[in-house]
Amino acid sequence: MDDTAPSTAVPDSAIGTTPALRGSRLQQRNERSPLAVVAVYVVLLSGLMIAKGIAATPDVVAVALGLAAIVLGRGRLFLRDWIPFLVLFFAYELMRGYADQFGQQVHIGDVIALERALFGGQLPTTILQAWLHPKSGIDPWAVAATVVYFLHFPLPLAVGFLLWLRRRAAYYDFVAALVVLSMAAFVTYVLLPVAPPWWAEQRGYLPPGAVLPLKELGFLALATTFGFDGHYVYSYAFYNINPNQLAAIPSLHAAYPFLAFLVARHYFGRAGWLMLLYSAAVWFSIVYLGEHHVVDAMAGVLYASLAYWLVLHARTVIRVVAEIWPSAAIAGALPSGSAGQNVHDIQSRRSGFVDIAQGGASCALGVAVAAAMVTTGFAGGPRSPLYLLPWVAILVGLWRASMAFRHD
Repeated sequence: MDDTAPSTAVPDSAIGTTPALRGSRLQQRNERSPLAVVAVYVVLLSGLMIAKGIAATPDVVAVALGLAAIVLGRGRLFLRDWIPFLVLFFAYELMRGYADQFGQQVHIGDVIALERALFGGQLPTTILQAWLHPKSGIDPWAVAATVVYFLHFPLPLAVGFLLWLRRRAAYYDFVAALVVLSMAAFVTYVLLPVAPPWWAEQRGYLPPGAVLPLKELGFLALATTFGFDGHYVYSYAFYNINPNQLAAIPSLHAAYPFLAFLVARHYFGRAGWLMLLYSAAVWFSIVYLGEHHVVDAMAGVLYASLAYWLVLHARTVIRVVAEIWPSAAIAGALPSGSAGQNVHDIQSRRSGFVDIAQGGASCALGVAVAAAMVTTGFAGGPRSPLYLLPWVAILVGLWRASMAFRHD
């Protein structure tokens, strides 16, 4: 053996210039480019919709993201992954309006007292409006806050879309956390209906003029500037059909962007911190406009944090039901061997059929009971708290059926 033969090892100083590493870096840049393009696309599209009088709401945003997925060559995969989530989300929004119809005492004075106790006897909304709202003319702060308020859905959903493009498993985590957050908020709205500041002022719980309805003024300023006559060309139908004006705690306007921040920080690193800046802008906007107290926003942040922890860190609690059952039972009944991939495909298909069958049965039962309660007054009719039970069956059924779309 010739000890003097030249070494073929690559010096440490030359590693950064190896073709393989350069190719890896180029691949990483190529993967990040669509993400940046999509982020810019969502921001520009949201601004265009607001300027043209089109409410930037989940149904509209979903269509816009679907078009982006088609351009990126992922149209079918988008339908497969997003339709179950959107159906579940819309069903929740339709159900949400029933939360204030069960005769629970509306909390107004006690929440105002808590807000005053935290801020030296003052209301932050009143203080901010006294500092920033001009006595005449257009209020630029109200206009900017109204724009941020209307971005309630687009930017968090854009985070979900970016996660979906980069890591589908991360997208499912985000969706699961969003659903957990929304359902926890709904239960709170049923048990603890809380009035927002503008509602309390209009009904005499605050001195006249203590809270100005600045969202209306900001919207009218936008309408005048862009010429859509003080109303949206298109608005979110569910909000018009079944609104809930007593859903102040927790503030989902505060919770959704903070949840998006937590997930984006986890999967995108430093770039995810941009969502924290957006979250802070939302918190300021909802308080300045008189849509929420600070304690409402604090509760939203707490709920988002708990939902994030449950889904991303309490996997042994959440995912046993979601991913093991009934797949494990099916897997145990199938043979193992060299045709492992074929067995996996059979498992996925059979498990998917079971998911759809179980979900469909639960939905059908919920629809039948809800229809009976509405048409015949069964079990107290739609005004009874029992009316929530068929809706729960429907939501659980939709969730169960959506599990079929997770099998690859």
